[in-house]
Amino acid sequence: MSCLVLLRLHIVEPHRALVPLSCSLTWRALSSVSISSSLRESYRLLLLPDEGASGPVAVKEAYLHMAKLYHPDSGTPTADAALFSRIEEAYRAVLAHLARQKSASQYTQQMQEEEEEDKVKGHAPQHRHYLSFEGVGSGTPSQRERQYRQFRVDRATDQVLEYRRKEMEKAAADEGAMVTRDARLRSKQIKITQAVERLVEDLIQESMARGDFQSLSGTGKPLNKFDYNPYMDPMTHNLNRILIDNGYQPEWIVAQKEIRETIEKMRAKLQEVRARLGEPMRPSEALQWKEHCAAFADELVKLNKEVDNFNLIVPLMSRQMVHFSLKREVEKIQKTDQMLRQEKARERERRRKGEMKTARKSQDTRQGLITWMQNLLK
Repeated sequence: MSCLVLLRLHIVEPHRALVPLSCSLTWRALSSVSISSSLRESYRLLLLPDEGASGPVAVKEAYLHMAKLYHPDSGTPTADAALFSRIEEAYRAVLAHLARQKSASQYTQQMQEEEEEDKVKGHAPQHRHYLSFEGVGSGTPSQRERQYRQFRVDRATDQVLEYRRKEMEKAAADEGAMVTRDARLRSKQIKITQAVERLVEDLIQESMARGDFQSLSGTGKPLNKFDYNPYMDPMTHNLNRILIDNGYQPEWIVAQKEIRETIEKMRAKLQEVRARLGEPMRPSEALQWKEHCAAFADELVKLNKEVDNFNLIVPLMSRQMVHFSLKREVEKIQKTDQMLRQEKARERERRRKGEMKTARKSQDTRQGLITWMQNLLK
């Protein structure tokens, strides 16, 4: 009986015994046969040992080294397009050879693993390899299979619930960290506000102790009540009124006023220089105009820095100022000068016409007087 079973096993599955044997023989043949002459030449061009022991990394490094020496665009004295073409073909051939060796090795290893697995299955009873069910359940194979499926469903459900629980704990921890950070920021802001208020109060008390508030106009008189804007805090309005009445101005207003006065003075000075020069300008006058424009450009750079400082302290975005452009300012001055010259020319023309009219009128009067005297003497 046992002899009959063994005979049937060998008859039914002959390929499982023959395939690994043929693969192992093939690999041994591949490994024993020496590499071809063309492949040996490829190894020689790449300066690699021709035994095939070099890996892909070493082959790539050798190819890069040879490319730096013989590439047509490398700029080295040894650059050679034909030789580099041969080196590139050799590089591809060596990589293909290594890939074939790797695939053959992997295939042989896989077949050996399958052979070992078949051996294990042949020694174990045939009904054991599919009835394990991880040791779950009892009864017939079908009952154990149903119990194992239910066990897998329960295990998957527990894993999902555990994942959700971890995610919820992580979200709660993140939310708690955000709440803690917000509370810390609020406490910091409150501390800063209280520190500023204490500083202002200390400064006021020091000024009062020095008597700085005794010379204010309106000292001892009642404050005017706030009566025209019910939506503003009366205390704020009264404080602002006191500051305005005593000549106080915010820093950004003073800076804005200084910038405007400075640019007006610069424009008037350059306009006066242009008025002194002729139209059209002579070469010497053109040189003087360029010098004055260069000085005006230097002053304009300093003024633009003051504009940047003003934009940092102004409280409203709509009150910010843009930089003054040298080209735009010079064009404006030249256009204004042309308008003034044209106005002067028109004024001279009107004056000349008036003088001519007056002279013609006086001449007519003199001629009429002479005619009247002639008629009288007749």
